[in-house]
Amino acid sequence: MMKKDGLKKIKVIAMDVDGVMTDGRIIYDGTGKELKFFDVQDGYAIARARREGLKTAVISARSAEAVKARMADLKIDKVYLDASPKINAYEDLLKTFNVADEEVCFIGDDFPDHAVLSRAGFAVAVANAAPEIKKVADYVTRRRGGRGAVREAVEKILKAQGRWGVE
Repeated sequence: MMKKDGLKKIKVIAMDVDGVMTDGRIIYDGTGKELKFFDVQDGYAIARARREGLKTAVISARSAEAVKARMADLKIDKVYLDASPKINAYEDLLKTFNVADEEVCFIGDDFPDHAVLSRAGFAVAVANAAPEIKKVADYVTRRRGGRGAVREAVEKILKAQGRWGVE
């Protein structure tokens, strides 16, 4: 696991969507519209990170209107959809925010996240991540994707930076 000093360097929190910000289920209504469930505590933590000066990003291999709407609602700084391979979006993220690998936290759950997790300064796997992903992670959350895992990771970073507490 990464040392607390390393967490103090984090300037960007980037994450996958399906299986990380959601529980991984893809649900279609009767008209074929895709529905997703997002955790409000994850959203609070993301908003809090932004207020504390950290940049936020999403790198997803898929695209959905529900994702676009939620990312706009959260005011995510940079959104990469239909990103495959994800490492290309990650390289762009480093340039966009003018940061190095050690300044980035990436939260993932499955094989498409492996290359990015292998590079990020703080690699986080959600509790329900694939075993191979957990092996490359610096930290594995206790909470599952879509059920507070993002909040757990963000809280860990902000606490290490002395920026977490009751507002």
